[in-house]
Amino acid sequence: MSAGTYTPAPGAAPLGRMIFSQAAFETKMLLRNGEQLLLTVIIPSLLLVLFSTVDIVDTGEGRAVDFLAPGVLALAVMSTAFTGQAIATGFERRYGVLKRLGASPIPRWALMTAKTLSVLVTEILQVVLLTVIAFALGWSPQGGPLAVLLLLVLGTAAFSGLGLLMAGTLKAEVTLAAANLVFLLLLVGGGVIVPLDRFPDGVASVLELLPISALSDGLRDVLGHGAGMPWGNLGILALWAVLGLGAAARTFRWE
Repeated sequence: MSAGTYTPAPGAAPLGRMIFSQAAFETKMLLRNGEQLLLTVIIPSLLLVLFSTVDIVDTGEGRAVDFLAPGVLALAVMSTAFTGQAIATGFERRYGVLKRLGASPIPRWALMTAKTLSVLVTEILQVVLLTVIAFALGWSPQGGPLAVLLLLVLGTAAFSGLGLLMAGTLKAEVTLAAANLVFLLLLVGGGVIVPLDRFPDGVASVLELLPISALSDGLRDVLGHGAGMPWGNLGILALWAVLGLGAAARTFRWE
């Protein structure tokens, strides 16, 4: 044993390790939070089972699960990337957690990267669970996986930008109320459960431009009708992602 075996080695850990450790911590905190689990896992699962088995909403021709499954997958992305992230980040900013993390060796951009990785891990678990439930209900998806992956990635970016924009500019209590209100409004008016053609033409034309509508309709076209690359929906999501992330980067307050 040499004299330097137990010599301390001061200094920050490698950047990759810091990001991985912070992402793992963020994911564990999310999965241990009962309210977040209710929002991100239980509510989408219950909506999928309830509206697929009980004739409450007219989803058009075909089986209800074929219409609902893509919409609920979009809802799961929104619940995690937007609602859950906005609320959690808003209260972290209020309690000074972000300020302290910002003063730690991990760069602020790396902290945001870790949060994004945590969101992606949670979404993977959501997609797997909801897909298993949908298969049990008789869902038979079509379409290519690349289109689905692009929709989910751009949807995550769009909702993450909007969530961080809200969390970084509003008070935590306002973020809590606003994020839940937006969640409910988009659940009803975003084509998740109620088809957009049930709304008046003028209203439907506006609702189609929302990120939740673009994501749910894109997933429905690909998984339900075997469509190719939904460029229109991808373009809407990309625009929301650029606007949301750009605005969040310029206006986010760490304390």
